[in-house]
Amino acid sequence: MIQVILTDIEGTTSSISFVKDVLFPYARAHLPAFVEAHAGDADVQHWLQEAAKEGGLPAPTRQQIVDLLIAWIDADRKSTALKALQGMIWKNGYENGEYRSHVYPEVPARLRAWKDAGRSLYVYSSGSAPAQKLLFAHTEAGDLTPLFDGYFDTEVGGKREVDSYRHIAASIGVPPAAILFLSDIVQELDAARAAGLRTTLLARAPTSCPADPVHPCVADFDAVE
Repeated sequence: MIQVILTDIEGTTSSISFVKDVLFPYARAHLPAFVEAHAGDADVQHWLQEAAKEGGLPAPTRQQIVDLLIAWIDADRKSTALKALQGMIWKNGYENGEYRSHVYPEVPARLRAWKDAGRSLYVYSSGSAPAQKLLFAHTEAGDLTPLFDGYFDTEVGGKREVDSYRHIAASIGVPPAAILFLSDIVQELDAARAAGLRTTLLARAPTSCPADPVHPCVADFDAVE
């Protein structure tokens, strides 16, 4: 019996293009001014220091840190420090009404149906947990955050690491086999299955399910069994 639905975001609940073409450019454009204005804030200072450690910069100038972070944005680096800082920048954009996050048309109704059926809903994404909450709070379909019971990011571990999913199951407090993980990335699903979770691959148009899928494969949330 599936008790928990754990979902990815990019390519699963929301289009990759929204993240790549809206959120990433926004963070890139506003990063220098954000760091200049908030480098003294405790949270920002912490993540700047973490980025410097990760980048091997023992005593960087502010410009070196900015250059490093912009290079990471361009490379789509899955850095926890970068994702945390991006989330802080995106918060301003959401609150100023500069954009609304995309969700696929069937996602809100399907999430509500699962919730009404007694299942708990969680998110696991490489974006920071605060950024995940912002995305679902400001969707084109309205605020979806009341539907979710929790959020996981790379502080729990990488999405292609088996232990990450074990930690998530332990944190939620249910057996791994009671969790269904939804993602568009096969390597993430492989790791989740190795940890004992149930899995389903999302192959949204224009992609399609492979001829002999390793994981159950569907085109949208309405087809998830």
